[in-house]
Amino acid sequence: MILREVAVSGCTRAQVAAVVALLADGATVPFIARYRKEATGSLDEVAIRAIEGARERVTVREARREVVRASLESRDLLTAELADRLAAAPTLAAIEDLYAPFRPKRKTRASVAVAAGLAPLAQAILEDAVADPAELQREADRFVDASGEVLSADAALAGAGDILAEWIAEHPDVRSAVRDLFVRQAELRSAKRRGVAAEGPAAHFRDYFEHHESAVRAPSHRILAVCRGEAEGHLSVTVRPASATVEDVVTALVLRRRVDWRHLGAGFPSAVARSNGTEGSGSVTTSGTAYGAACAPLMLQALRDGCERLLVPSLESEYRGSLKRRADEQAIAVFARNLDELLMAPPLSDTAILAIDPGLRTGCKVVCLDRRGELLASATIFPLPPVSRTDEAASTVRALVQRHGIEAVAVGNGTGGREAQAFIDGVGLGIPVVPVSESGASVYSASDLAREEFPEHDVTVRGAISIGRRLADPLSELVKIDPKSIGVGQYQHDVDQKLLRKALDEVVLSCVNRVGVDLNSAGWPLLAYVSGVGPKLARAIVQRRVACGGFAGRAELLSVPGLGPKAFEQCAGFLRIRGGAEPLDAGAVHPERYSLVRTMAADVGVTVIDLMHDAATRGRVNLDRYVGAEVGLPTLRDIMVELEKPGRDPRGLFEPVRFADVHSMTDLTTGMKLPGVVTNIAAFGAFVDIGVHQDGLVHISKLADRFVRDPHEVVSIGAVVTVTVVEVDVARKRISLSMV
Repeated sequence: MILREVAVSGCTRAQVAAVVALLADGATVPFIARYRKEATGSLDEVAIRAIEGARERVTVREARREVVRASLESRDLLTAELADRLAAAPTLAAIEDLYAPFRPKRKTRASVAVAAGLAPLAQAILEDAVADPAELQREADRFVDASGEVLSADAALAGAGDILAEWIAEHPDVRSAVRDLFVRQAELRSAKRRGVAAEGPAAHFRDYFEHHESAVRAPSHRILAVCRGEAEGHLSVTVRPASATVEDVVTALVLRRRVDWRHLGAGFPSAVARSNGTEGSGSVTTSGTAYGAACAPLMLQALRDGCERLLVPSLESEYRGSLKRRADEQAIAVFARNLDELLMAPPLSDTAILAIDPGLRTGCKVVCLDRRGELLASATIFPLPPVSRTDEAASTVRALVQRHGIEAVAVGNGTGGREAQAFIDGVGLGIPVVPVSESGASVYSASDLAREEFPEHDVTVRGAISIGRRLADPLSELVKIDPKSIGVGQYQHDVDQKLLRKALDEVVLSCVNRVGVDLNSAGWPLLAYVSGVGPKLARAIVQRRVACGGFAGRAELLSVPGLGPKAFEQCAGFLRIRGGAEPLDAGAVHPERYSLVRTMAADVGVTVIDLMHDAATRGRVNLDRYVGAEVGLPTLRDIMVELEKPGRDPRGLFEPVRFADVHSMTDLTTGMKLPGVVTNIAAFGAFVDIGVHQDGLVHISKLADRFVRDPHEVVSIGAVVTVTVVEVDVARKRISLSMV
């Protein structure tokens, strides 16, 4: 089952089985991808996540199948045929379709009619058991109960019609056929709601006041925009195929007797038409049915009622749900990739930083951080209008830089950011001055975690510290902030929040473990994302580290309360100890392979340190000699790469960007070429910071002089690009840019 779910990924049955077994044993995705390549055939994290997702979907589906089976069985409704169909149902939707006629439901027109005893009349009409209209009238008279719910033959026929409408709308084959019609032909239509003013808040959705397109081809950002407009009360939205087309499909199945009704009971008709011919003289050929003159009009009426009142609204709701899920998944995928690129931005490591959180009337908060990001000093300066105590501010900054050996300046890019950067440039410090995104800094500064880290300081100091630490190590600092607050998403507040949280947590987990974590300096929020750790163990690790004055080796992790052999297996390879007694602790070689590395070194007559420092010595190692049942060439090659550069940082080297001499949108002119930094990527293009407090948009069609399917093909978060100003709309705060 799981193999079918992930067939598109190209995984073999053996690979799927291996991943499922490892996941069931408690292994994490980063651990499997890094340290179990022989078992998985070197599957990457994407493929392993796909298998993990398929496993979860299959688990949910099979659990639901069992619940439905048990429910039907407990009520003596599970016939042999229904049991077979239930066992063969390939999807959750198919399972629910089979269950629909038997699901306990609230009071409906059909349930009232059934309670009134009209089900036999409905069954007789369904079976086309009545030859002519007069006979049908006499049959209906049998169900009249003057003292009860059925006061006339017409009322009996109407009630039977309600039952038939529900039977038709809930038939699994009918629902499947119309569901397929929705997928192929549904139109997404939106219009301005009656009584809503075109200006004001609704103006954001003016592109959708008279909009229609194929639902299956609609891009995720338009689906989410329409959904938001509807949720805010500005738009009315429908997603359905043409009514006539739905009726044609259902007529072909029901009125031509191509569906089997035996799931409703042993006495109901099969899909086999009457033996005397389905289009004989008694049939109503004008409506294209296989029913006789008495029952055909009633069946057609019930069919239309069932489609319009029950089937189409039900499947529209279901299809809109699937459409929204698809849009959510696409938007979340964009967000996740953006977050990955942001977290993997190169750090300005081992650098003493002066960080500035710009402010106007309240002043700019300044903090000094040492090379490990610890707070050394803080001050408030007023270099900007309306106070403009520029000389005093410059003197304060120079003194702080000299006193604390500052090597770089980080300036928040919010209000006053460009002006603050210009002020620092004017001071002439002779060190890099770097603009840093403030997105989420205020969220962090007011958080419980910030209060825990800096209980003696207010939110302004905490915010400035966060800005400085983001420059020093984006990954370590951004893990403390809810990813939704970082500002690299697309409709992040409109998508399924549970799916978003899961996807973003997976991204953070992946990034942290790709980079590795210094065991003796990392805070618990970063340690919590290490494979196999989590918040509780992370806090325990920090407490143990403080108590023992630091870990001398990875093996000492086993002294942490609650950290047993399994957790050690999962986390040890991702935790680094630099300068310890065991040189291998500084890199990504897993402790389970230390003895293998020592054997390699001994076999060529050197120490492990010699093997790490001498490329010629490593070249003498014949990896084929060490291939065994558990260790293959993929792991052996990884070991040799790690020995060459233990604990290498995959994030690259930091390169500062300098903006042009523009400060506001009014400084921009059409045709101007400017440097910029990509701050966000959406399905429709990329947003670029050009230093004017308002990001510009490079539409996907303007990213390159070729067709671009995905903006990530051309740009990434943090990339430095050159753009041309195409249009500036100051009133709407929109800047159109081009990279062509």
